[in-house]
Amino acid sequence: MTKKEKDVSSLKKTAEAYGTLSETEAQNSTKDAAKVTNKIIEEAELSEEEKVLKKMKEDEILEKELKKTTDRRGRRMTPEEEVQENLKVWKPRTKLGKEVREGKIKNIDQILDSNRKILEPEIVDSLLNVKFDLLSIGQSKGKFGGGKRRAWRQTQRKTKEGNVPTFSAFAVVGDEKGHIGVGYGRAKETLPGRDKAIRKAKLNITKITRDCASFDCNCGELHTVPFKVEGKGGSCRVVLIPAPQGTGLVAANELKKILKIAGIKDVYSKTFGTKATTFNLAKACMDALEKTNRSKK
Repeated sequence: MTKKEKDVSSLKKTAEAYGTLSETEAQNSTKDAAKVTNKIIEEAELSEEEKVLKKMKEDEILEKELKKTTDRRGRRMTPEEEVQENLKVWKPRTKLGKEVREGKIKNIDQILDSNRKILEPEIVDSLLNVKFDLLSIGQSKGKFGGGKRRAWRQTQRKTKEGNVPTFSAFAVVGDEKGHIGVGYGRAKETLPGRDKAIRKAKLNITKITRDCASFDCNCGELHTVPFKVEGKGGSCRVVLIPAPQGTGLVAANELKKILKIAGIKDVYSKTFGTKATTFNLAKACMDALEKTNRSKK
């Protein structure tokens, strides 16, 4: 046995003993590392003209993505206009979506009452005239830690290249006629995060019950909750109490957004626990609204 063969056998024994990489795996890893280094060298050796061409290609890709959200005049479309454009080119991929597209289902209550899963937001767009709003879950930078509340919550991930920021949004959608849904979205930019949140909120749409249930009101309109309900989310509890017509929404600002889009015009509310956490406050409110579907005792 030659000296080289002895060295190879000793390396194999040590690799087996300590559980390190085998010879073939080590060779493959070195090849991969060589590919990465060659790629870096090639990018460094690119001429200025090639760099300009590469940047132009990247700009073309960005322009294509921008055209999806702009009209013929180059003006940025509103969310309502984007919905109409998406419905025109919508090709349903689920059985439920095909039934809605063909006109077999004309009311969203048929879907919700049969507990069918909604997997395409276009189903909700085609059956309801939905409105949306963003809850204030973030905080702008201010002196001594006191900035204003805002819709975007910014977080950062620490990497070797630096800080990578992400933006989160919490959306609530509804038709102001007893249908409501909430959703949370996160992306590298603000508008994609908002779009994700709205899309998830449409997939989570639910139906609530409204009534004229206050002891000193007999108008017969659907303007408040049918009875006293309580919802819980984390350490936060929300109690909704029927109110007579003309009372308005006696609730926190973030709860007002949810109740208004749900179609409730008059209500009294009580909150307990940590109310500054908007996520738990919204979940508790949604839990209370979902309990309105149970029958009166």
